[in-house]
Amino acid sequence: MVPNLTQEPGALQLAAQIRAGEISPLEAVDAAIARIEDLDEPINAVVVCDFDRARDAATALHQSGPRGDQPLFGVPMTIKESFNIAGLPTTFGEKEFAHSIADADSTVVRQLKAAGAIIIGKTNVPPLLADWQSTNPVYGRTNNPHDHARSPGGSSGGSAAAVASGMVPIEFGTDIGGSVRVPAHFCGIWGHKASWGLISKAGHYHPSVRNGAHDGALSVAGPLARNPDDLELLIRLTAQIPVQSRARPLREMRLLYLADHPASPVDAAVSGPIGAAVSALEAAGVRVDHTSERLPDLAAQHSDYMRMLAIAMARGAPGPDGQRATATDWFELLDAQARNEFAWAKLFETYDFVLAPPANILAFPHDDTPVRERRIAINGEDHAFAEGFAWAGLATFPNLPGTVLPVGSTDGLPCGMQVIGPRWSDLDCIGAARQISELIALRAQAG
Repeated sequence: MVPNLTQEPGALQLAAQIRAGEISPLEAVDAAIARIEDLDEPINAVVVCDFDRARDAATALHQSGPRGDQPLFGVPMTIKESFNIAGLPTTFGEKEFAHSIADADSTVVRQLKAAGAIIIGKTNVPPLLADWQSTNPVYGRTNNPHDHARSPGGSSGGSAAAVASGMVPIEFGTDIGGSVRVPAHFCGIWGHKASWGLISKAGHYHPSVRNGAHDGALSVAGPLARNPDDLELLIRLTAQIPVQSRARPLREMRLLYLADHPASPVDAAVSGPIGAAVSALEAAGVRVDHTSERLPDLAAQHSDYMRMLAIAMARGAPGPDGQRATATDWFELLDAQARNEFAWAKLFETYDFVLAPPANILAFPHDDTPVRERRIAINGEDHAFAEGFAWAGLATFPNLPGTVLPVGSTDGLPCGMQVIGPRWSDLDCIGAARQISELIALRAQAG
């Protein structure tokens, strides 16, 4: 199961050790490979290994020495299978493309390598990146490090499992339906869904699409880590536009906590730890509102989000009703999205951040039932599994950033909370989540 990660250095810590000469890049890579070989058999997170080239890269880095623009010098990491890496397969979990080899690195991979990172492999995904599980006919099933009978989340499930189990300190995934935030929540680590357009997705496209693809609506790239400092660094390294932070003390902020959603009730296993975290904030003097008349129409937002999500994931292909989306359908959704983004901007004139569950459930038992047919129990009552996407859509539909931080557990399963902010406030979301985590820890120590 999950080792004591307090003994495992984060990416920045490891980079500092390498620069100080306490460990070489090759030794860092070999240590990560050893952890994968020791830990991954029952988890199956790292499904494409690139160990030989990683060792060669580590040796070359050691010989050249660190540069000032390489904050990740010598740090080994993995990345989601759907990012292209030259010479490695990109399958999106589909057997038809098991032998599809990328001929160039994606932009994010190039940025990470330029910063000194050494990518030692790729991590597992569901077919077409379309589930909160990570199992497919090419690579098999990834298990949650906390309970191998449960999902690590998806579609960046292998990413979160690799970080949570201690194999690597950092990862990069993508998110359109909670695919970074839900795995972080299920596995008890940090994850960040970037503002739409902040991070390039060039080189992240289905292998059936040749010579690149449009970035696509809703979908974003985002990092996963075991601490907020590494998360912040990864945003700074990959942002396409300058990102700024206007750090403010938590007690000067006004927060809104969304405990309920008209389209998705939340299980007590989730609402319990998050509610306790919110109570700790309030006890420390942080202003947290539980209702607001400024909230957008969440039911309408969810309906529009699910329609846009279905069209985006299938590139307009026929849905359950057999009708292909028209250009008019798409432009009407873009109009609805613009109105929704404006409504959230008005909300953020009053509130600094919104706190919410990343999902309505904790890590669930493996279930091969198709998502549209899958059922789950929420507080003992039967519900459609897809209801839970409402919590992902809170930030996704209006193109907002959202950071997930771990806030507790229920019966040994981790629970996270997402911190949503105005568009382009990515560093501030991470900063607020950092302060929340520190305050919760202090309150816990005080008893």
